[in-house]
Amino acid sequence: MDSLSQPFRGMNEERELHKADLRSLSFEELSEELALMGEKPFRAKQVFSWLHEKQAADFSEMTDLSKALREKLAGRFALTALEPADVLVSKLDGTRKYLFRLADGNVIESVWMEYRHGNSVCISTQAGCRMGCRFCASTLDGLARNLSPGEMLEQVYRMGRLMGKRVSNVVLMGSGEPLDNYDNVVRFIRLVTDGRGLGLSARSITLSTCGLPEEIRCLAGEGLPVTLALSLHAPNDEKRRELMPVARKYSLEEVLCACDYYFEQTGRRISFEYSLVGGVNDTREEAEALAALLGRRNCHVNLIPVNPVRERNYVRSGRQAILDFKNVLEKYEINATIRREMGRDISGACGQLRRGYLETRP
Repeated sequence: MDSLSQPFRGMNEERELHKADLRSLSFEELSEELALMGEKPFRAKQVFSWLHEKQAADFSEMTDLSKALREKLAGRFALTALEPADVLVSKLDGTRKYLFRLADGNVIESVWMEYRHGNSVCISTQAGCRMGCRFCASTLDGLARNLSPGEMLEQVYRMGRLMGKRVSNVVLMGSGEPLDNYDNVVRFIRLVTDGRGLGLSARSITLSTCGLPEEIRCLAGEGLPVTLALSLHAPNDEKRRELMPVARKYSLEEVLCACDYYFEQTGRRISFEYSLVGGVNDTREEAEALAALLGRRNCHVNLIPVNPVRERNYVRSGRQAILDFKNVLEKYEINATIRREMGRDISGACGQLRRGYLETRP
């Protein structure tokens, strides 16, 4: 049974007493709710369009619905609408980093990036993160809570509305581990790809994970051909355990076997993310070991010069070390690229804007 055929249980356990999130309902669930309210079937298509095609931020915007119906909806449901608490704009390429305030006071980061091939957004799936990766600021304060599908959708919708442009690609690579919020993330993907709404192709969505094997295998069976990006960051278990606490639970063999299964089931090439940390994982020997680990897999390696985090002592690798690492991989016929640093004048570390905001609140 897929996630949209299961009853939606609300945002999360901490918010069960709150109204259900209307934007998180599937079309079928919305139809059922409106039928229970005594509304005719065509109303579901109207409301769904307002939620996901026209992307209404308030019930009052739904002008072809009667005032009585809008009032009934507002009395029964919440409608997620995000407002920026802060925004940083790159002077180099126009990249925008948004800090969005949630209804309960939590804050999350989202990023808007413009490329020649279209507009990409990087969104958060959790407020905070419990994975503990050593080079990431998002995890320093732990996990506050999971985001609902509506809160993920609204990041996409809100940035598109603010920019007045259509979103072409979505990357689930902001704060949080997407597969640690599995049901809500899969529901989000089904909603954002629904042709009655934004109608994105699943192939234009990238899901980044630190590597939860069971969830990767489950995702392979969802019929959603999203691109899977595995945060690898080390060529062996010993080094990976130093950088990523999740590696203490799951070995590289387990994680890579799950990735192989994902490729077999979906036909989608796996992307391996490798953050290069100066003096930690960027030697020629480690590049050789990574090439041996990946072998003849149909994959892509995305080399990422690490963003320094002031709470850690990690620094990014030098330019020559990065190029040498890439050259070694290519020698073994492994497709590798160095990530283009969009908005490098405002980037800081992932999660640093959110953390700075939390530190300055009274």
